[in-house]
This record gives sequence, C-alpha cells and structure tokens, in this order.
Amino acid sequence: MNAIPDTDALPGAFPPEPAPAPVPVLYQDPYLAVVDKPAGLMVHDSKLARGEDDFLADRLRAQFGRQVFLVHRLDRATSGCLLLAFDRDSASALGKALMAGEVEKDYLAICRGWPAEERFTVDHALDGGPGKPQKKEAVTEFERLLCGELEVPSTGFPTSRYALLRARPLTGRFRQIRRHLKHLSHHLIGDTSHGDGRHNRTFRMLGVHRMLLHAERLRFPHPLDGRPMEVFAAPEGEFTKAMGWFGWRL
Repeated sequence: MNAIPDTDALPGAFPPEPAPAPVPVLYQDPYLAVVDKPAGLMVHDSKLARGEDDFLADRLRAQFGRQVFLVHRLDRATSGCLLLAFDRDSASALGKALMAGEVEKDYLAICRGWPAEERFTVDHALDGGPGKPQKKEAVTEFERLLCGELEVPSTGFPTSRYALLRARPLTGRFRQIRRHLKHLSHHLIGDTSHGDGRHNRTFRMLGVHRMLLHAERLRFPHPLDGRPMEVFAAPEGEFTKAMGWFGWRL
C-alpha cells in the first residue's frame, strides 16, 4: 500500500502560516479583561473591513475560550488598552459607565509642530463619519509632554518639529483625536486619512510605518462592586522607536 504523501514536503507546497501571537493581557478577572491591542489589527468586522478576515474579537474568543463583549473600540491603526467583558451583565454595567463619562481614556500621540500651550482643550463638533453627517459635540483635552526636532527641512524651515501629546477625549466621536489634531493643524503622524502626507513620508523613510496613536491608560469602575480600576499599556515597537529619535522618555 502506498503511503499518503506529506503535502508540506511536496515541491511547490507552502508551509502553513504560523498562528498569530497571543494578544497581551494587561488585566483579567472572571468578569472582564483589558488587553493590549496591536496596531494594524481591526477590532471587529465592519463596513471598513474591505474583505479582511482577521479581527481582534475573533482572536480573543479563541484565546480566552469563551464569549467576549467589547466595551469600546479602537481604530485599526491604534494600539493599546482595550476593555472587554465576559458576560452580558458586566458588559451592560461597563457600557453604562462609559455613557455616563465614568471611563477615562488617555492616549499618547505624536503630532507635527509644537502646540503653543502646555495644556489646552479642543471643543469642535464632529460628524459621525461616513453616512452620518449630523454634527455633535466633541471635546478633547490635550497635554503637551515633550518637544523635539528632526534634521529634515520643512516648508520654510531647516528642521521639522514634532511633539508628544497626551490626549483625553471627553466624548466618543468617530476618529475624534485624529480629527481634532487636524483641526489644530498639528496633524497626527502616520494618519493617512487626516494627517499630513509630507511628514508621514518622513517617518516612513526613517522606518516608522504605523499611525502614532496609543491608548496608554484606562480608568473605570469595576462592574461587580464599582471599585476604581486603572490599567496602563506602555508603547512599544515603532512608537518607541520614534520616541527614541528625540530622546523622549516618559
């Protein structure tokens, strides 16, 4: 009897793709978890998916071996803290806390230029994205953490200036931080939809190909007893590579 050939050993056969690395878990208990979402991965299937079949929600169901409920969302290009629940009651309680403004979300962002003030607030109404033209209140608090320059000519200047910001959205509008930075003309680096292509190209030439927005911190009431929870995710990879050019340390 002839043995069944090992297709992986046949000429021209492709080895199976390795399984994706587990999503880092920052905190977990029987009711909820906070994970560190990688940049470049969509959270769930949507009209923006454009034929993709790899989603964070699916990975998390397989990783935890149970149903998960996403409490909020992050853009595909954004990394960092993402909150999820393991049951409907916990998801409902966390969702109500989010709608009541009891969930704090801090982001790190690298933008073009140096904002004039150390702390400032943008109160600029935004629509709901494609197909949702109605504008609603949108407020983001910003803090300028550090400034730096690259020896790359900018329009009318011998160098290019950049800043590391901490952003705290007080409302939850579509791409709020990105669009508020565009409103200020301090475009987010790596943002291909609302950013500045010239500065994006500078960072790509230096080896940074991602959008430089990272969900650094979540603070929320625990759904079981309301105790305050606080979880942090340190930036990694290309985000810290970019920070290293300027000698920035948090």
